[in-house]
Amino acid sequence: MTDVKLYIDGEWVETGEGLPVLDPATEEIIGQVPLATTADLDRALEAATRGYGQWRNTPIAERTGILLRAAALLTERADRVARVMTREQGKPLPEARGEVLRVAGALRWDAEDARRAYGRIIPSADDTVLSVRQEPIGPVAAFTPWNFPAGSPMRKIAGALAAGCSIVIKAAEETPGTACELVRCFADAGVPAGVLNLVFGDPAEVSRHLIASEAIRLVAFTGSIPVGKLLAAQAGAAMKPSLMELGGHAPVIVCADADPVRAARKSVFAKFVNAGQVCTSPSRFLVHTSVYERFVEEFGAATDRVVVGNGLDDGVTMGPLANPRRLKAMEELVADAVSKGAVLNRGGERLDRPGFFFAPTVLTGVTEQMRVMREEPFGPIAPIMAFDDLDDALRIANSLPYGLAAYGFTRSSKTAETLVRGFEAGILSINHCGGSVHEAPSGGVKSSGYGREGGPEGLEAYLVTKRVSHLLVD
Repeated sequence: MTDVKLYIDGEWVETGEGLPVLDPATEEIIGQVPLATTADLDRALEAATRGYGQWRNTPIAERTGILLRAAALLTERADRVARVMTREQGKPLPEARGEVLRVAGALRWDAEDARRAYGRIIPSADDTVLSVRQEPIGPVAAFTPWNFPAGSPMRKIAGALAAGCSIVIKAAEETPGTACELVRCFADAGVPAGVLNLVFGDPAEVSRHLIASEAIRLVAFTGSIPVGKLLAAQAGAAMKPSLMELGGHAPVIVCADADPVRAARKSVFAKFVNAGQVCTSPSRFLVHTSVYERFVEEFGAATDRVVVGNGLDDGVTMGPLANPRRLKAMEELVADAVSKGAVLNRGGERLDRPGFFFAPTVLTGVTEQMRVMREEPFGPIAPIMAFDDLDDALRIANSLPYGLAAYGFTRSSKTAETLVRGFEAGILSINHCGGSVHEAPSGGVKSSGYGREGGPEGLEAYLVTKRVSHLLVD
């Protein structure tokens, strides 16, 4: 386990109180995470204020160069960072390494895209120059979860720093080592003191203190809908904009003309990535009756090929859940579905071994009334329901307050367009279950949040638009 400390004003800081960090594959204590005091948070806020004054005035070429060096360092250290991530989060080592390399790419994208945060000159009167400029919004308070220990923090850090903002980020206490490794790359690349500050602590206390501070100009959060609503309300009360990437319960519609075998294999791969602990995970499968049995057959066969175990072991394709709370939630969702008539096709129970392991689970014969079809499982459970009419399938898909991701399978371009127009989601994939990419935006609608991360839109939240009218005088 890496050395875990707070990072404030360019220095690694120790604090007295801390919490144990567990390896979810063994339940062993592998480290300690320090908890920031109010004084620590105040120092971070003061540092971010000073750091912003310096960083926003750093020439864009110099800023970009520093961020590209950080990306290069992260790429060089990918194996080490991945091993830290697997120890504290549980995902298989190849998944962890892939995540590290993706976020290094995301940082490179944002660093280069910041060069294209153009303003414009607007034709006006002969004696006036009318222009629009893009400027950094100011110090950012960011809060990230444990399921993507590199991906979630990097989205916030890269966007903020590329735009010229400073940031105080509270990363997840369950996965502090990965966040520290990311920050070390920025520090070693030459990011000035105060520009990037990392803290851990009691989530409610830290968020309340940071959001209330006059220093903070933007709140960025990835996590659950209930917590997102709370933080958005706090930001709104202080008249601060917020960027919210919240939970989802992604529907998958497999149409009558789809290839059920291909759809099942693509879906299984996406379903059990990170043990289903992904906000965009396909988690409600709506399959046309004409291909239902073939889809279920292949889905079950592909599920049998999922290898569950310690993410450090060769050949493992699904690791443990992150904590005992997730195990309890899985057990409750399965019990509710079975009690209401669902058929347990695969899995359905905790594995009898140390660690927080739950078997890859397939439920068939599910109905809309079951909790698993209405509550985001955030785990390795796949409920499969048959439908006869595509309009009804879209009604079911859109019936929940979630609107983050959705997936559809069809051979018809016309049907594909029906899905594109019909799904209420911010992210849509047709004939595959694609994840996030640097060059395109990700984000939700309805209760799944607002604002976008990735692509040119990813910098928008961290910038403000200034209109300048300059009257020419002799």
